[in-house]
Amino acid sequence: MRKAIIAGNWKMNKTPEEAAELVRALVPAVKGAACEVVVCVPSVCFDVVSKAAQGSNIHLGAQNVHFAKNGAYTGELSVEMLKACGVEYVIIGHSERRQYFGEMDATVNLRTLAAVAGGLIPIVCVGEKKEERESGYTDAIVQYQTLMALTGLTPEQVKGIVIAYEPVWAIGTGLTATDEQANETIGVIRKALQRHYGAAVADAVRIQYGGSMKPGNVKGLMAQPEIDGGLIGGASLNAPDFTAVVLFDR
Repeated sequence: MRKAIIAGNWKMNKTPEEAAELVRALVPAVKGAACEVVVCVPSVCFDVVSKAAQGSNIHLGAQNVHFAKNGAYTGELSVEMLKACGVEYVIIGHSERRQYFGEMDATVNLRTLAAVAGGLIPIVCVGEKKEERESGYTDAIVQYQTLMALTGLTPEQVKGIVIAYEPVWAIGTGLTATDEQANETIGVIRKALQRHYGAAVADAVRIQYGGSMKPGNVKGLMAQPEIDGGLIGGASLNAPDFTAVVLFDR
């Protein structure tokens, strides 16, 4: 049985003071949650969040990582830098990175390889645009993005990866795939993993849904057999909403 994972993606929100306040509210609220709890915060908040979450079941995540160990990469952070700040998880290939910052499947792969080699757990994002879904390309796109991201990893390494299926048309729009749509597409991803890495690997990999999961729809989505958690955007920015998602009744 795969352990569910709920990860908050704060994006470009929260000052360090606001971040510490939010995590201090979350610590007692999500204590004893059945799922794994992660908050992926802006880098300026790593220190205060790490301290506020110390001794709790809340894990610290980053929103991006560079594939080089060091060098002339202005504005980037390496795996070792993140680990030195207490980071355990890192989001890779989010649709906003792809849309606004030139992220490509090839660089998603390089970042994923670097994260795994350095001991971080990647949350690899895949998903289709609205016009791609309407044209019937969803399955082909999510399979291609997934397998490209994992190229070069061993089956044993793939077992530890988290994949987030985030339909681009549902990010920040308030739109959400139906429970059945999300489950079906995540099933497609899992079948691709099975074909390339075997049933044991496919059964072990946790695949989240990342399209506007919130308190009002979490139970229906999490009741689906293929969905192993959520990558939460807006609902992760306040304690009551994120707590309600974390404490879903599966």
